[in-house]
Amino acid sequence: MNFFRVVEPAGWKRPRGYSNGILAKGRILFVAGQVGWDENQEFRSDDFGEQWDRALANVLEVVRAAGGGPEHVARMTVYVKDKKAYQAALDAVGESWRRRMGKHFPAMALVEVSDLLEDRALVEIEATCVLPEEE
Repeated sequence: MNFFRVVEPAGWKRPRGYSNGILAKGRILFVAGQVGWDENQEFRSDDFGEQWDRALANVLEVVRAAGGGPEHVARMTVYVKDKKAYQAALDAVGESWRRRMGKHFPAMALVEVSDLLEDRALVEIEATCVLPEEE
């Protein structure tokens, strides 16, 4: 059963790597901002691509704990300390995305911020998910 419908206004160029809108029905899960540390809240790397991968994995761990999967992510907001570091790591980001999210592209925003709460954090990802109704 498909719980999502991608919404793209007629005549708009198709976005690359995200959707402009997602229409969904089900239980809503709000995932707090996740940074690139491990389950013990320890950073293992200061590499942007590695932190991205871990932050995305952390988001999906919360989703799985609620009974969902990558396909239930409806919206993501990504906060980065350095837009140029993000752009330089696009190959690693894309590989991580394909491995963890497949070809699922939620509505997204990416924002460069002056800082994140955790000093070593280079990226923080928050998400809104819609899981199927419980039977």
